[in-house]
Amino acid sequence: MDTSSIVILDFGSQYTQLIARRIREQNVFSVVLPCTAPIEQVRAQKPLGIILSGGPCSVYDADAPPADPAVLELGVPVLGICYGLQFIAHHLGGKVRSAEKREYGHAEVSVVDAESPLFAGIPGPLTAWMSHGDEAIELPPGFHLTAKTSNAVAGIANPERQVWAVQFHPEVHHTKQGTALLRNFLFNICGAKPDWTPELFIQSTVAAIREKVGEGHAICALSGGVDSSVAAVLVHRAIGDRLTCVFVDNGVLRKNEFFKVQENLRNKLGLNLVAVDASGRFLSKLAGVTDPEKKRKIIGNEFIAVFDDEAQRITKEAGQVDWLVQGTLYPDVIESSSVKGPSQTIKSHHNVGGLPETMKLKLIEPLRDLFKDEVRRIGRDLGMPADILERQPFPGPGLAVRILGEITPERVALLQEADDIVVSEIKRAGLYQQIWQSFAVLLPVKSVGVMGDQRTYAYTCAVRAVNSEDGMTADWVPLPYEVLKTISNRIVNEIVGINRVVYDITSKPPGTIEWE
Repeated sequence: MDTSSIVILDFGSQYTQLIARRIREQNVFSVVLPCTAPIEQVRAQKPLGIILSGGPCSVYDADAPPADPAVLELGVPVLGICYGLQFIAHHLGGKVRSAEKREYGHAEVSVVDAESPLFAGIPGPLTAWMSHGDEAIELPPGFHLTAKTSNAVAGIANPERQVWAVQFHPEVHHTKQGTALLRNFLFNICGAKPDWTPELFIQSTVAAIREKVGEGHAICALSGGVDSSVAAVLVHRAIGDRLTCVFVDNGVLRKNEFFKVQENLRNKLGLNLVAVDASGRFLSKLAGVTDPEKKRKIIGNEFIAVFDDEAQRITKEAGQVDWLVQGTLYPDVIESSSVKGPSQTIKSHHNVGGLPETMKLKLIEPLRDLFKDEVRRIGRDLGMPADILERQPFPGPGLAVRILGEITPERVALLQEADDIVVSEIKRAGLYQQIWQSFAVLLPVKSVGVMGDQRTYAYTCAVRAVNSEDGMTADWVPLPYEVLKTISNRIVNEIVGINRVVYDITSKPPGTIEWE
């Protein structure tokens, strides 16, 4: 894509992906690279600007991220955020030390340099979000103070070097003028243009897929969710009937999902769809497995084995199949740490970290750089039906990561019924499209209950509902009391085998959206 781009170097901040989102909201493309990326890789992106993220380390730690200071000499504007400011100060001749008074949370920032292009049009003082234990006590030569709090340096700049930095986090909602500050960096300082649009993405992606695949054939791993459906429509637009979509029943789908998805994808999207009932082979591989990472990897490996089998069959009928299309998203890549850097691996995704190292098919992942809301925008511009695009996210490993402990056909059946009750009641209350994700989890915990004067000893079901912009962070939803009451009553009365319902009120972080 021939568009403006901003490179974000990740020093391990929990907010790094939020920086990328805030930039994309301005229709400017952004890409996250690990701070350890070679300078040649940074140059290859042809960035109009570079942002250095925050991070948990101190610049003087022995294990401080080993970024190349040459990123400050590329001749394009640089914005340091939090740790990024300290990195700039430390490597350009200033001094950083452990702060006598650390700042976490809300802080009042006074703008010292009203002429700074970074603070143009932003009335002070700013309400900003701080999260640092170190501070810059001496500025590098040529730098001057642009903002401060009562305790510490909050902003520095050297316009001759095209380097700016702030100690607070403009990317979070808690910093009220943060978006205005980022806009100043993008448009006033970097000269970026808001030219990254869904229409341009569709055109460039379709062209790239057409060139990559040539006259070859591809199969698409379809789940029926938003991501794989949009990926399939994009690839279908590029190569037409040379795409065969494969929908696999892995034994851990939702209730009646195998039949509903086939109806949607064939009738509403007009895709060439092959449905494969592989539930038996998946469940046999998962038998006795309780470790969540092993579950994900087993499912990833078995999916590829199924697709290899289907590719061979399709090859005999339609010609050689070399490509596998997947609806992998940016959060999948990030959480699986495909972008290697100081950030920790949260969990492997079955279509990223769970793929086998050697597989016969080559991957096409047209949505790999997108967040969920961006995928929905793309889908709308493709003219896809709203009832497909507005589906809540469903994990690739399906109910396998919502059944804690061993996966058995009996436990799958219990969760399918409970999950169906949760989703149907939330839809009946008119809340489905207002919530990012809502579902049931089957816990490996049994407790004593009483029904009809008889003792029961049955499983516990957890109900989970969260709101999120992109799945990277999430807040639990305070579902109305009557909705929770109805869900609980229906589960314990209609499902033999579950006698207790609990509600998960954990946000992300510290928890994850899924339980495994």
